[in-house]
Amino acid sequence: MTTPISDQPVHPASVDCALGFTIASRNARGRLARLGPALEEILSAHAYPPVIEKLLAEALVLTALLGSTLKNDAGQLTLQAQTEVGAVRLLVADYVASPEGGVLRGYAQFDEDSLVELGENPSLFGLFGKGYLAITFDQAAVAGAEAQRYQGIVPLEGESLGAAVEHYFYQSEQIPSFVRIGVHRQVDSTIIAGGILVQHLPIGEVGRERLHVRHDHPEWEHIAALSATLQADELTDQTLGLDDILWRLFHEEDEVRLTSNSALFHRCRCNEDHFRDILSRFPLEERQEMADEAGNINVDCAFCSSIYPITLASLMN
Repeated sequence: MTTPISDQPVHPASVDCALGFTIASRNARGRLARLGPALEEILSAHAYPPVIEKLLAEALVLTALLGSTLKNDAGQLTLQAQTEVGAVRLLVADYVASPEGGVLRGYAQFDEDSLVELGENPSLFGLFGKGYLAITFDQAAVAGAEAQRYQGIVPLEGESLGAAVEHYFYQSEQIPSFVRIGVHRQVDSTIIAGGILVQHLPIGEVGRERLHVRHDHPEWEHIAALSATLQADELTDQTLGLDDILWRLFHEEDEVRLTSNSALFHRCRCNEDHFRDILSRFPLEERQEMADEAGNINVDCAFCSSIYPITLASLMN
């Protein structure tokens, strides 16, 4: 396997990073991502039960895989799974591109009693019922180009979030995809999560037949079969770099080109000025009802659990 590399070298870290690649001879592209300390920071903001902890970790890995495809340093990707009747009412994770890398955050809302009834290993349907998956790409305006927003919504189907994302791409964009995710709580109680997303490149833009009208995809079937040999525990093994995994999977291919590598980290975007601006739009009577005895409206950030005490007097200005 030859690996022409872009101007940047492979990110040296084995965690909190994402690696992009293409296999041109097979019309395939992909991403590998692994989260460690950044994942710990996000999960530590809430005392999630193990089932929700694992689910949110999977969502954050998927968000890192998808978000790292953004083409500029001001874009945002949001992954949201939601239902009205399941044990998990809302699962949301987002990725914001920045010059330093990808910024992640996420949280889950769930009904604890319903979750207990499901047992230790509930199915995706058990967690969400008839829910839906929404993925939103927001590309910021750069270099004179207008901002672009694209959202796809599909039923939340499959045995896992990864399977639901495969279904999403096949149904909304007719792009065959392979997803595998691993989540592992280590002996020292730290948590590691990793994942891979491999896709068949769309064809047909220059006179060739559209991908979705073809019934045979031998090149994709080959890449999908190789990808399926990857085990979940390899994705969480910090002794394996992401480039090592790439080598194990595709070293017999003519060329694998590394297209990008990105650092991943957590940083919440909650902001007191933003909360103050929102509260100032409420009528005075409603603000007074929100305030405690000390005259503070305590705003709790759902993502990081930070509490911002905002005084009624400060909203009068």
